[in-house]
Amino acid sequence: LSDRFFPFEAIQTDAVLSLDEDTSLSTSEVDFAFSVWRSFPERIVGFPTQSHFWDPELGRWGYTSKWTNELSIVLTAAAFYHRYYHSLFTEYLPAGLRELVDGLAACEDILMNVLVAAVTKLPPIKVTQRKQHKEAAGQQAECRDGAAGTPPPGQRSPSAPRSAPAQPKGTAGSRRFSQRQDCLNQLADWFGYMPLVSSQLRLDPVLFKDQVSVLRKKYPSLEKP
Repeated sequence: LSDRFFPFEAIQTDAVLSLDEDTSLSTSEVDFAFSVWRSFPERIVGFPTQSHFWDPELGRWGYTSKWTNELSIVLTAAAFYHRYYHSLFTEYLPAGLRELVDGLAACEDILMNVLVAAVTKLPPIKVTQRKQHKEAAGQQAECRDGAAGTPPPGQRSPSAPRSAPAQPKGTAGSRRFSQRQDCLNQLADWFGYMPLVSSQLRLDPVLFKDQVSVLRKKYPSLEKP
């Protein structure tokens, strides 16, 4: 799975648009995301997002696809990033890390986000999308009500989501979710800290959903249901 981030010679552009085989985006979505990436070429810019948090009761990092205002991961199922990160991923990261994500078969995109955050100390950027991307049912973090608690020394933790539904047992979605959460904690152990940076930023086009004529808007199709 980590081969998707190999620095192939055929990639001649600075920008890489990473898509999964089942991803569906409009030309307006791609065009706007690319325009945002050109302003922030050091970051991952994309659509589906997820987040991490510190679980004080379990004493480990949690991972959630629950829709909240916080985000720290932009999935490479639909994202732009600089091709330079392909070289870092393949040549800089220890082979053991790539073997880890290949063995779990579920978190090469988390490793890419961790790598970019470790290099830039910045969060990814979410952009407007017309169609919502959802992970398989059941991929929500099971967490308890209460404050986020205290992460390992020197690290700031985003707040844990409240009242997230429990994971269903024995489903492919719950197994994949469990693998991704285990991967997140193993990556934090490898790096010696949690590199991911949380953000509440989403970038929209100018006049997005403003009550003005669509003739004044560059991406009117993004507002259609």
